[in-house]
Amino acid sequence: MARWLALGAVAAGLAVTLWFAVLDPRVEDVPTVGHGGYRLETTEGAPFTAATLTGQPSAIFFGYTHCPDVCPTTLGDIALWQQELGDRATAMRFFLVTVDPGRDTIPVLADYLSWSEGIIGVTGTEAEIAKALEAFRIYAQKVSGEGADYSMDHSASVLLFDAEGRFAGRIGYQEPVETVLPKLRALIPGAG
Repeated sequence: MARWLALGAVAAGLAVTLWFAVLDPRVEDVPTVGHGGYRLETTEGAPFTAATLTGQPSAIFFGYTHCPDVCPTTLGDIALWQQELGDRATAMRFFLVTVDPGRDTIPVLADYLSWSEGIIGVTGTEAEIAKALEAFRIYAQKVSGEGADYSMDHSASVLLFDAEGRFAGRIGYQEPVETVLPKLRALIPGAG
């Protein structure tokens, strides 16, 4: 019994180490978060690359259109943040990058986001999405189902980038609006 407990503790320690070493952008090489050789496409018909992160602050969320709860909730939260920011909301770009490129084509993403004003959908080939997941340190894993009826486990944070494309922090899933708004306002000139 003690041996199983020890093995469980080691496994838990490895999982925590993996999270901080691979998936958590707060580790030593924060300047590289979001940067890499991926090339995706937006629902606006523009390319989405590391260069897209420059010029204007960005909030980037990874999800998918068949998501039953986390993604619709986060999109609703983003709509609330935009409402609270008022006229300043347009100074920040909001992106939903799919973790399910097999189903989330440009038309599917555009339709899914049609009710979410000001949120740009992003997709690409599986290979390019894999590069983006690595660059942004996002966890995503397919969960089997029957045929096309599968789901995706994925990171649920919204990643923030300043106008120079530098990683500026994260917003946790269902984080209270009282702590979210100062993070967003800090990135928007004149919104503080």
